[in-house]
Amino acid sequence: MRICSLVPGATEVVAALGLQDNLIGISHECDFPPSLAQVPVMVRPRIESHRLSSAEIDKQVGAMLSAGTGLYELDEPRLLAATPELLIVQALCDVCAVTSSQLEQVLHTLSPRPRMVTLSPRRLGDILRDIETLGVALERAEAGTQLSATLRRRLDVVQTLVHTQSTRPRVACLEWLSPLYTAGHWVPDMVAAAGGIDVLAQAGTASRTVDWNQLAASEPDVIVLMPCGFTIPRTRAELATVTNHPSWNSLPAVQKGAVYLVDALSYFSRPGPRLIDGVEQLAAILHPACYGGHLPASVERLEVQTTRPD
Repeated sequence: MRICSLVPGATEVVAALGLQDNLIGISHECDFPPSLAQVPVMVRPRIESHRLSSAEIDKQVGAMLSAGTGLYELDEPRLLAATPELLIVQALCDVCAVTSSQLEQVLHTLSPRPRMVTLSPRRLGDILRDIETLGVALERAEAGTQLSATLRRRLDVVQTLVHTQSTRPRVACLEWLSPLYTAGHWVPDMVAAAGGIDVLAQAGTASRTVDWNQLAASEPDVIVLMPCGFTIPRTRAELATVTNHPSWNSLPAVQKGAVYLVDALSYFSRPGPRLIDGVEQLAAILHPACYGGHLPASVERLEVQTTRPD
């Protein structure tokens, strides 16, 4: 089966089910496992985000969406030449990846027309079910069911562990730093599974902007910085955006030294198997006693300064 996956999380599932060699096309964001570097890239971004600040990225995204311009460019000749039999796309977020509507024109040209799987997960449970859906589409139904079951068992282990704790910390997950965005969709489910209470977002709803007054009013015990698509070093480079704000030092989480940076690119932004790693990381953040007081290597605690120098 000739597979083209334009959704990073789905591409991870394809590889996990043993079909990486069947991939004839991926998106520019499909970077896990690392061996995918040899697979042709069919989609590239129109915004050079690595050169821009969060505020600049937000401004360009807003302008392009208002103008009806797609954020991603599809390499139609390469896709046509690849003649995929199965095409995996998403319909959840125009900002995150190429959508199925952008593919309609080229799909009419492909002969025979490939089967298409369109994913639109909003909750953590949706993502686990999507793994099973992909297993069926990839003719690996049993393997898909097994992978989903393995991930569910890991979730159960985390929930059983944190259930022994008497407290449920109030958590603010920030998906963007300028402007401030809450992390919506599946992230509140992840926080709940890790034994916390998301004070800014409701599970299944889209990420949204919040102002500093709303953040302060939420009184978070813990703040997790997870800008969409950012690694920890990329987030660290933009910390001044929040730490220099006059309200920063008054936040309970900052005063407690409970601010954490995570690798959102790998473990929080993408709806795929590694979200369970993200839940495990959150559990170690929120309930360190359950994990011997040790943070995972993929989590960084921010050394905060609660008083400004004279």
